[in-house]
Amino acid sequence: MNTLKKLTFKKDNDKMSERPVFIIVMDGVGIAPDTAGNAVKIAKTPTLDMLMSKYPTLKLKAHGTAVGLPTDDDMGNSEVGHNALGAGQVFAQGAKLVSNSLESGKMFESNSWKEIVSVKDTGKTLHFIGLFSDGNVHSHIDHLKAMIKQSKKEGVKRVRIHILLDGRDVGETSALDYVVPFEAFLDELRDADFDIKIASGGGRMNITMDRYGANWAMVEKGWHTHVLGEGRTFASAKEAIETYRNETGCIDQDLPPFVIAEGGEAVGRITDGDSVVFYNFRGDRALEISRAFEEKDFDKFDRVVFPNVTYAGMLEYDGDLHIPSRYLVSPPEITGTMGEFLANTGVTQYALSETQKFGHVTYFWNGNRSGKFDENTELYEEVKSDVVPFEQRPWMKCAEITDRLLEVSKEGKYRFMRVNFPNGDMVGHTGSLMATIVSMEALDLCLARILEQVDALGGVAIITADHGNADEMYETGKDGMPKVDKEGHYKAKTSHTLNPVPCIIYDNFGADNYTVKKDGSYGLSNIAATLVNLMGYEAPDFWDESMIEIKK
Repeated sequence: MNTLKKLTFKKDNDKMSERPVFIIVMDGVGIAPDTAGNAVKIAKTPTLDMLMSKYPTLKLKAHGTAVGLPTDDDMGNSEVGHNALGAGQVFAQGAKLVSNSLESGKMFESNSWKEIVSVKDTGKTLHFIGLFSDGNVHSHIDHLKAMIKQSKKEGVKRVRIHILLDGRDVGETSALDYVVPFEAFLDELRDADFDIKIASGGGRMNITMDRYGANWAMVEKGWHTHVLGEGRTFASAKEAIETYRNETGCIDQDLPPFVIAEGGEAVGRITDGDSVVFYNFRGDRALEISRAFEEKDFDKFDRVVFPNVTYAGMLEYDGDLHIPSRYLVSPPEITGTMGEFLANTGVTQYALSETQKFGHVTYFWNGNRSGKFDENTELYEEVKSDVVPFEQRPWMKCAEITDRLLEVSKEGKYRFMRVNFPNGDMVGHTGSLMATIVSMEALDLCLARILEQVDALGGVAIITADHGNADEMYETGKDGMPKVDKEGHYKAKTSHTLNPVPCIIYDNFGADNYTVKKDGSYGLSNIAATLVNLMGYEAPDFWDESMIEIKK
């Protein structure tokens, strides 16, 4: 059993081993230059300003190799960020796992792939559904292309692609930058023996890619679009995108669903005997559509038709619930997490967020594991998110989250409390600078309330983030300054950033028991060891080092 050993403090202060320890994750709040697009800096945040000026503040890496992604050009995201926070280690993550599997050919040797391409013997269709970009957060278009090439090589005769437009992890109106060259790619592959076409699509925040059960109606729209072939029809994806842009003014992620049709008939309905690959490698927005394809007793919406298909995800999106039952690449096996060590040591734990990030402080924090390590010592609570565009209510549920955190912490039952505020990320993704400023100001008010409670309890808090987003609301150049178009306008940025994130250690009672090691090169994975040290325990040797040194 993995357990923690007690530390000995210089002052033999028993309170150090008893006081509550908080971690507050300000999702999507990075550290960036003070520019016209930095909502974090523009917002009036007296609490955050005070913290960063008076308390030890470290800059942590939250992207690229520091969180297990292939290169330092890859943006971090909430999933890999919370994996690193909770594991205290860096594991190879989805994009890297898939790329490695493709390069080695291991994916195509798997039984799952062989089952998927068995349609070559039946004359049925192989369908690919997923996020259509190279954002490398949920998916990568190169993975899709590799699978298409392999399917032709292995004799599959008919392929259909259902594209979910991005505009969130890439430029907000960049869809045609992917669609046009992709159509040329298909033209090169297409021949008398290989029938391949784009069949349907829509914006990722409009159809299919809901998460945490926040809005099943999105998945239902996706089902009607991809599976039933129902909806507004167009001759091509390019025509659909251009038409919707002119009619709605929506950015890519919000574009309505479309169906490609020929002769009045959808070109790519999903029917009995077909194979379906959902090629996203990240799990949160893949779970619901996977359930719709696999569950016989599904009750979230009326599927109308439930085709008998061979379905596979790129990865196993939930290792405990085994969703989906078939997958092409095994996910990282994350072991020795902070949650497991604390549970085995008897440390009581509390996790809290609203729906949009609830899975991050539970499932992802625990190493892609559903459920608790110990039902008797852990409590997980979710505040239901509003089902509205986040720019309309940028404060989201931060006040309700704070109310509940204060209530629970007063009870004194839980020694370690982790909470996620989604504001900076979810509102930052809308591209609205004004709304994101409001979201930061609402969050700052909540921080002040929480810190007052931390002091009242004689506790300690780490205030940090999982990646940047609100810190760059405009597209930036190599100099870090916002880009300006020919008309002198800034272009909104809806994706995460490559910027570091803050790590503030707020401790008014025990700081003389340790020193903060400010000269290190740290990432999110260094927080776990730091937290258990603050609780009075030694960190496991295989975790990344603590950012504090105990005085002995």
